[in-house]
Formats: sequence, structure tokens, C-alpha cells
Amino acid sequence: MKERSRVEQFESIRRGGRDEELSIRELAARHGVHRRTVRAALADAVPPVRKAPVRARPVSGRWVDTVRGWLKADLLAPRKQRHTARRVWQRLLDEQGARVSESTIRALVHDLKVEIGLDRRLVTVPQTHEAGRDAEVDFGDFIAVIAGERLQLHMFVMRLSHSGRAVHIAYGNVATESFLDGHVRAFETFGGVPSGQIRYDNLKPAVLRVLLGRERLENPRFIALRSHYGFDSFFCEPGVAGAHEKGGVEGEIGRFRRSHLTPVPTAGSLAELNVMLDAADAGDDHRRIAARVETVGQAAAREAVGLNPLPGNAFDESIALSCRVDAKARICVRQSYYSVPVGLAGRRVAVALGADELVVRRDGVLVARHRRSLHKGSEDLQLDHYLEVLGHRPGAFAGSTALVAARAAGTFTDGHQRFWDAARRRAGDRDGTKALVGVLLLHRTLPTEAVLAGIDAALLIGSCDPDLVAVEARRHLDTGRAVPPPTPVPAATGVEDRPLPTLHGYDELLKAQL
Repeated sequence: MKERSRVEQFESIRRGGRDEELSIRELAARHGVHRRTVRAALADAVPPVRKAPVRARPVSGRWVDTVRGWLKADLLAPRKQRHTARRVWQRLLDEQGARVSESTIRALVHDLKVEIGLDRRLVTVPQTHEAGRDAEVDFGDFIAVIAGERLQLHMFVMRLSHSGRAVHIAYGNVATESFLDGHVRAFETFGGVPSGQIRYDNLKPAVLRVLLGRERLENPRFIALRSHYGFDSFFCEPGVAGAHEKGGVEGEIGRFRRSHLTPVPTAGSLAELNVMLDAADAGDDHRRIAARVETVGQAAAREAVGLNPLPGNAFDESIALSCRVDAKARICVRQSYYSVPVGLAGRRVAVALGADELVVRRDGVLVARHRRSLHKGSEDLQLDHYLEVLGHRPGAFAGSTALVAARAAGTFTDGHQRFWDAARRRAGDRDGTKALVGVLLLHRTLPTEAVLAGIDAALLIGSCDPDLVAVEARRHLDTGRAVPPPTPVPAATGVEDRPLPTLHGYDELLKAQL
């Protein structure tokens, strides 16, 4: 009988007893119920809650002791090698010959796990975070297609606990330099530093060793970062037990991955991908979390007042390394190879390894700069670094790996190829290649546009003389044909930190000598 009908029945019984003064026996006969029900109705207008009958398990009952034994054994097994409900069902079918549905066994396993203590629900306490005080940091993995190649990347996430605003930055690794760089860029995006605590799990870039309790042996570079920005750190319990202590950023990683990284994003480079992530972060400022009245952006604007100001000087997140140059004029950094000028072969150089690039110096002088590779075992070779040796060994030029890389990067242009072809037809492979090397050396002191203009002018008069290319390139600069000023990093063949020399009057002197 439905609950409403029982209440109405109790009302009728009580009215009959009150208005007609019927006996319990008469009321029971009239309503067709037991005298206990009549007595209950006269005692209370609300029917008592019916007790759920304890029913036997007709199908799974015979397997209860077997399943209980398996689950008790799980108390001593590793967490990741314990029985799931599906595994229990499969074992019953295979080993015991049971004929029972999976849903029935799932219900049995649930009840037994609660009985044994394997299903312990952790109760968390809701927290209120003051504006500008707390934040959380973590890394999350995701897949992206970069330059046509499918790669697993790592996303640094810092989330402000009060407003829920977060910064997401993609990296090719979870190394210390990426961890530090993520902090620097996140603080700059927020416009300040949380005045309270930033919560972390036990990532290697921050924690070298987990000690007793909350004690940690911290990475010295992380300590320097914390000292520079003046924030406090809090480390969660290791493993699953501490996941709830920074649940905000854990949930944020999953939300962002579902909202902005599905389907798998495609970009030409890691830098282009990060521009896409920045745009997604800006769009998320308009969303609302749960039933909040204000948007994330509005809450973040109010929270910005509570952040500590950024320090006046920048923090250098790069890692200092010392590398020996091998016989191929390369250094090996994090299992990837990068070229340096051939004159440094066999010597040691200082490397500043950043999250996105590495800078190489010798005795304090910049000698090379490379974009950091996303692959182990890769080679990043710049043609400019090998020009001196190629001038003496022109036969190695055509098959050089640096030439292949320059062509792929677009720094060895069609203009260079036309000059090389013309020079080889005129002077042969050896001398023609030497002439090309002489032209490529001009990129160290002249902008790319001027050198290419010089090549076109020399080919126009049928000359393959590098000196004539230099003259025409400087003439192109003097005429001011919308040529941009030279940059410290020429785009054609490499990077050199050399100023542009002044050669005023060179053409006039050449004419006087002729």
C-alpha cells in the first residue's frame, strides 16, 4: 500500500474510533486490517516506517564466503592489484563455474567491501579561501600534434583558490626549468604573487626526498624561487591520500583538458600551442563556477588586490650546465644535440638551459642560441657554425646535416641555391661551393634581405664572386630600399651576437683603385 493510502487509512480508523466510538475489533473488521494496525493508528496519526525485509541472496548467496575470502586477501595486496567487481565476476565464471550476472556480483562486492573495510569513503571538510591568499600547482599530461607529429606534452597549471582563475602552459618535459618557468609566467599573468600558501604534491622539481610527516628535502632552485617571490609552500601527503588537499587544481586539469584539448589540438610549434592555451584562459574568464554569481574574471579582478606585488627584478629560471663540445662541434644537453662554432671543438662551454631555449657562452661571450628540442636523441645543427670547416672541406657541404636543417627551416633559400648552382657551373664543385660559403659568411654582418639582394645583383651580371655580392648588398643598404636594420640574430644561417660594422666610403675607395 502506498504511503498516502496508509495515512488516509489511519485517518479513517482514528475518526471511527473518535466519532463512532467503535472498538478495536470493530475497526479492524471494517477496514480489513489486523488489530495491531488499529492500535498503531489510534496511538499515532503517522504510520510507522516499514522495515525492509532481510532477504537471502538466491543467486549469489552460495558465493559470499568465496568472494569475502578473496577480498580479505586484498588487504595485503598492492592497491593497484586488488580485485575489482568485474575481476571477481570473471573468476567466479572461470574457476567456480558460476552462472550469475555481473550486476549481481557488483552489488555483492560493494556490500562486502564496506563490511571488510576496503571501501572507506574519505569525508572532506569544505574550505573557504580568502581572496589573494592561496593557490595550487600541478602538472597534467595531454596529447597534441606539433608540426604534424603526435606528442605527449605536459601542462603546468597554477590555480588561484579563491577566484578559480588558472594559467595553463604547455611544456615538453616536467624538468626543474619548466617548473620554475611556469611559476614566473603564471605570476606575471596574475599580476602578483599569492600572499598565503601555494599547495604542491611531491614533484621532483620541488621535492628531492619525502621525509617524515610534512617534512621535505626541497630542491635548492625551488627554495630560491620561493625566496625571490616571497610565498609559502605546502606539500600534500604522498599518493592518493593527499589528492584531496589540492582538489581545485586536480579538477581544473580535467576540466580544461575536456573543454579545450578535446579534440586533440594541432599547432605548428609549442609556442603556437601556448598562444592557443592563453586564448582559452582568456575565454574562461567569462565562465561561472557552479552557482556563483560573479564570473571567474570578475572574481579574479577583485582577488588581484590581495596579491603581493611582483619583485622589481626578474627571476632567472634557467639551469647552469657545463658541457664539452664533441668532435662534431656539438654539445649534448638532456640527451639532445646542439651545434656550436667549430672552433670550440674539444672545449668546455657554459650552457644556460631554460624551459624553451638554451644559450651557450664561452668565457662570457654568446656563441650559440637554440630552441629546445622536444625529442631525445635529436640534432639541432646551424649551418653557420660549420662554415669555417666547410670552407676548407667544400666536398662535405652537399651532404651535411646542417644544410638539410637549414633547408627545412627555410634559412637556406632559393636564392642561395641559385647562386650555388651558378657558381658550380662556372667554377666547378669545389670552388663554386667555396664561393657559396663566402656568401653565407656575409649573414654574420649583413641582414638577410641585403645578402639576397646582393646575390640577385651578382647573378644578373653573371658573376659568382662573394666580394661582389658583399658590395651589392652594402649598396642595397645605402640606397635605403625598405631594408630592416640588422638584428643580433640573423635569420639565414645562425646566431652571432656581433654588431654591424660601418663601411662608409667603401664603394668610392673601390672605384678609385679601379
